[in-house]
Amino acid sequence: MELLFEMIKKNSLLHPSPRLGEGTGVRYWEKMGLHRGQSLVEIILAMGLAAVLLPALLTGLVTTREGKAQQNQRLEASAYLKEAQEAVRSVREKGWANVVPTGTYHPVLSGSSWSLAAGTDSPGGFTRSLVVSDVFRDAAGNIVSSGGSPDPSTRQVTTTVSWDTPTASSVTSAFYLTRYLDNLTHVETLQSEFDAGTKTGTSTSNSSGGEVLLGAGGYGNWCEPNLNLSSLDLPKNGVANAISAIVGRAFAGTGENASGVSFANVQITNADPPVPSVLGTYNGFKTNGIFGETDYAYLATDNNSKEVEIINLTTNPYSEAGWFNTTILGFPVNADATAVYVSGNRGYVTAGSWLYVFDLSSKSGSRPPVGFPHLLVGTGTSIVVSGNYAFVSVSGSPIEMQIIDVSNPWSIFQAGYADVNGQDGKHVFINSTATRAYLVTNASASLAEFFIINTSSKSGSRPTISSYDANGMNPKDLAVVTGNKAIIVGSGAEEYQVIDIADETQPVRCGGLNLDTGVNGIASVLEPDGDAFSYIITGDASSEFKIIEGGPGGQYSTSGTFESATFPDVGYSTAFNYMSYTATVPANTTLQLQVAGADQVSGSCPSSGYVFLGPDGTSNKFFSATGGPIPLNDDGTGYENPARCLRYKAYLSTTDTFASPVLNDVTVNYSP
Repeated sequence: MELLFEMIKKNSLLHPSPRLGEGTGVRYWEKMGLHRGQSLVEIILAMGLAAVLLPALLTGLVTTREGKAQQNQRLEASAYLKEAQEAVRSVREKGWANVVPTGTYHPVLSGSSWSLAAGTDSPGGFTRSLVVSDVFRDAAGNIVSSGGSPDPSTRQVTTTVSWDTPTASSVTSAFYLTRYLDNLTHVETLQSEFDAGTKTGTSTSNSSGGEVLLGAGGYGNWCEPNLNLSSLDLPKNGVANAISAIVGRAFAGTGENASGVSFANVQITNADPPVPSVLGTYNGFKTNGIFGETDYAYLATDNNSKEVEIINLTTNPYSEAGWFNTTILGFPVNADATAVYVSGNRGYVTAGSWLYVFDLSSKSGSRPPVGFPHLLVGTGTSIVVSGNYAFVSVSGSPIEMQIIDVSNPWSIFQAGYADVNGQDGKHVFINSTATRAYLVTNASASLAEFFIINTSSKSGSRPTISSYDANGMNPKDLAVVTGNKAIIVGSGAEEYQVIDIADETQPVRCGGLNLDTGVNGIASVLEPDGDAFSYIITGDASSEFKIIEGGPGGQYSTSGTFESATFPDVGYSTAFNYMSYTATVPANTTLQLQVAGADQVSGSCPSSGYVFLGPDGTSNKFFSATGGPIPLNDDGTGYENPARCLRYKAYLSTTDTFASPVLNDVTVNYSP
């Protein structure tokens, strides 16, 4: 306006009258008319500018005044939005059961506790809403906007606060709400916890604080050996130094002097406790090795014309059925037999530095050789045959074990070997699949005496997986028994030592016995009813034969399952999030786990039906020991998670009767 008045002022309407003498007539008024025309144009221009500028200026002034009010509304609305979000989180912290179904809600404060009520509310004149909606995930667990399956443990919460004055507007925020605020765990590791489960072809033990493994029955524990079972005095006064066993029988012989019997057949009753007794004997020579069957015993002797004696156990008294005399190209070789083994219709014997194969299609008379003998690199001390291979421990050689290919007796050759410590090899034991050899050697002041050797391949130098120091004992024999245990026996220090080989890379002592008279041999058996025993022969002149009950309490099944008891009920539906376990899985064994969630039936978990699944929600997948997510499914039938009830199931198997997988503990993470 000031501009308008200033322009008018400068023009003729307010211009002073001309003074006299400044001119008269036409020229003067022409001049005056010209000035008045210019002023009119300027007035019109000023009014046009005012018409354009004044509304904008006035609107800006009004908008500036209203913008401050709108900003205050937004700040206040944001505070109400934040309050609503914290109210939802507070409700979640009291338990997922308090989280409402999908729909529209608003927060309600009662005292100091928040809850959610249906519909919207109007704090401070605003309109506020909490929209709870389902969240969908694809097969990989990713949240997707379309397709997928609903995740019962995740909700999306969209909070909106709106207002109408001074200008209609709103603020909105969305976040995901999950059960996983709390991470609680349940761990099963004690034998008492495992004992509450259901065992089928499996058993529990407490060798390492509680574990599940294959086998059932029996009551002993290899790691806690004792001599409280019956012992037996073998006839005469000889020193027993050879033993083998089958269920119900043990076969013992003496060879260190001529004061004993060559052979004693020991019957062992299937009673609790077992009772041994001598069924019969045979005499006439020293016995260095024995292989026993129900009807025949094969003795490696010092008889130079009959290095192998075949004893008929069906006659009374026992009688000689046949024999084998070691020869080369028909010429006798006068060397004491040190070890004998029978496989099918063939016998194998070591005598001096030779390995012989002889025919056993008949047991009578002189048994002929099969093929040519094989020259060993040292003196054979024990022999085990598996398939096409003979495993021989040797002494007096740079190597301690040879693997001999005997598939063609006319062309026997060394396929592989083991060089472990430079000491004499004393005894070798082979697992049922011939993939592991267990070897003991003479005592060494600085080196180990027990070795686990990888024989998965039979060719070349076979690697040592691990070793164990006998701590002053001079080993003579060994056996690998149930429960992933090896037992070595000998003289000096602790004469009976039990080694835990569940982790074959780290064998450790788990028990033992001191028998100052020494232990000269050991054999083990697994009875059909599940009892496990080791039989030992000692230098105790009054009771050479002794029985030690073993464990973990049963023979190994080729497979078995363990179904846990139901996890402790937390009192409401729970999301089980994650499962892991620790286990020892030796070669030729497997261990796999699945999990089952279920709703209660008539208020009880034991009555529920359990469907076991892997981490992908299918029945053909299994959890790994490194852990995995427990699948979610809340369709109200079969497998359920979230759920009130949870169990896991372990599947154990072995192709080696001397090895079992071991389940040590199971951990489940869950969120109420």
